Amino acid sequence: MKKITILGSTGSIGTQTLDVVANHQGRFQVEGLAAGSNIRLLLEQIEQFGPKKVSVGTARLAEEIKPHLPAGTELFYGEEGLVEVAAGTDADMVITAVMGSVGLRSTLAAIEEGKQIGLANKETLVTAGHLVMDLARQKGVSILPVDSEHSAVFQCLNGEHVREVSRITLTASGGSFRDLSRDQLSQVTVEDALKHPNWSMGSKITIDSATMVNKGLEVIEAHWLFGMPYEQIGVLLHPESIVHSYVEFVDGSVIAQLGTPDMRVPIQYALTYPERWTSPGKRLSLASVGKLHFREMDFGRFPCLRLAFECGKIGGTATTAYNAANEIAVSRFLNKEISFLHIETIIEKVLERHEVIKGPDLDAIEAADAWARETARTL
Repeated sequence: MKKITILGSTGSIGTQTLDVVANHQGRFQVEGLAAGSNIRLLLEQIEQFGPKKVSVGTARLAEEIKPHLPAGTELFYGEEGLVEVAAGTDADMVITAVMGSVGLRSTLAAIEEGKQIGLANKETLVTAGHLVMDLARQKGVSILPVDSEHSAVFQCLNGEHVREVSRITLTASGGSFRDLSRDQLSQVTVEDALKHPNWSMGSKITIDSATMVNKGLEVIEAHWLFGMPYEQIGVLLHPESIVHSYVEFVDGSVIAQLGTPDMRVPIQYALTYPERWTSPGKRLSLASVGKLHFREMDFGRFPCLRLAFECGKIGGTATTAYNAANEIAVSRFLNKEISFLHIETIIEKVLERHEVIKGPDLDAIEAADAWARETARTL
């Protein structure tokens, strides 16, 4: 029986991970669950899966949930609670599905304890990829990708030599506004942006999909996961989200991973690797799909993706500032403080003002993160 902990259990990835666990009763044991503020759903999860340790976002929420916990369940809160649930259980694997750079310290703590990582929190590698991957190598820990695109590349590379890779290409659905012009984008609303045509995701990642920041974060993540130079990473617009990503080799061969848009498939693969288990998800019928469409990426139309490549090549705290500025800008857009196009404006202005630190340690990364957030709030 595989023992797992889930950070971000009440979010989109967290709930779908527990769907996979429930579908394979008796094959997983949930050791720990960490959530933010959705304590109603967390209590339901605790009742169903019986974790030994749980964590919530704040002390107030901990007091609120405490009387309802089963006997013997240990309760924690805040960043320290996240670290405790990540590193302080008997879990073999930790699924890091919290949103944003808040997942960094807990992921590092889990790696330090030798736990395998199922990585759904892309911001961890975006903000501190060199620290995370170096520590994983030292501890002999596997970082297994949960994102559909990185899972696809990981599967395409099984049995292959990275030195024989010519290029990896991540596909992008284009998000809610993929067919709108720049002029049309000036009029879109929060409600419009949250209507993703293919995937069921949380609000922040849905907005990131529309701005193409999500794909930018994935490009940076792919650089660290697969040790691939940015010059050998491409992005292709693919509205159907059937080809999740593909790899081209030096001999001209191309291997792609295809499937229906269902996050439970890459989640399950990370949980069961190197095995494949049966899944209840809808099967892909290419005959029913009929046609697949692809378009070259337009960096003028999607400037946030261009900025991600630029920050990745600069390195250091540039990617930290990019991610932090975006998190604040998206939050302001969701609160209807700014327009959709102002998200990219804020990111660009923060980056223009940021003084990059090369090879930063954790303190420098967190300082750059805090500075970028504060700057993004004032713009």
